[in-house]
Amino acid sequence: MNLILLGPPGAGKGTQAKLLIKKYRIPQISTGDILRAAVKDMTPMGGKAKSFMDAGALVPDEVVVGIIQERLNLADCSNGFILDGFPRTVAQADALAKVLSGLGRSIDHVISIVVDNEELLERVTGRRTCRNCGKGFHVSFDPPKSPGICDECAGELYQRDDDREDTMRKRLEVYEQQTSPLVEYYKNKSLLRSVQGIGSIEEIQQKIVSILQG
Repeated sequence: MNLILLGPPGAGKGTQAKLLIKKYRIPQISTGDILRAAVKDMTPMGGKAKSFMDAGALVPDEVVVGIIQERLNLADCSNGFILDGFPRTVAQADALAKVLSGLGRSIDHVISIVVDNEELLERVTGRRTCRNCGKGFHVSFDPPKSPGICDECAGELYQRDDDREDTMRKRLEVYEQQTSPLVEYYKNKSLLRSVQGIGSIEEIQQKIVSILQG
């Protein structure tokens, strides 16, 4: 089963991917993770990526797609994979389709987790992280026993820059600009299924599984 998970920051893609990994025993492929791994291992494409990164330039699509291809060729992807964070644009989606075609494979499902922007803002801007042990809390959904103090180690809780409202609004704008055409792209190929990302983790997971098994 070859899946793509779409969804804005804070929609819960990572959480749902972890559950799908356990259920279907297929790996989650996160672009950032495999890019770092390819550079560290100095794979052929990792070496190319490093040259761009060292120059302070964005890694071009063809190199990113090449790294995806390297990863898909590994044995643990033989029964399928979950792509998270890729593709981000229609050009990347076209390139991915060509790579998969060359491997005799194709995407089976594209699951788009849909969450209202105001809900996302509440989720993300309420996050707090311990400076000492890194444990996460949420001021509304999972508050610490004492405001601003970690339950585990009594360290100071702080708000990461990525979790600030102005930063989050910019991230959502970028996501919308990039992903709206991608949603249409997969809808036109009859691959896209939308899932409302509101409710418990288990409820959302069941919605996704129902689609995959349908």
